[in-house]
Amino acid sequence: MTQGIVFKKAKGEATDPSGKKIKFSDFLKGTHGSDSAKWKAGFKYKKALRNSKKKK
Repeated sequence: MTQGIVFKKAKGEATDPSGKKIKFSDFLKGTHGSDSAKWKAGFKYKKALRNSKKKK
């Protein structure tokens, strides 16, 4: 076993598998369209935007 800290290799550039821009409507698909579903989709959308900015 090696000594010290072992670092993982850096991953390639993070992109959406289909290569498209993140849209709010992507998070509403498959939901019943209630206000709570839209509210939760808003949090998921904001999180996706934060994560996409970090990985660039």
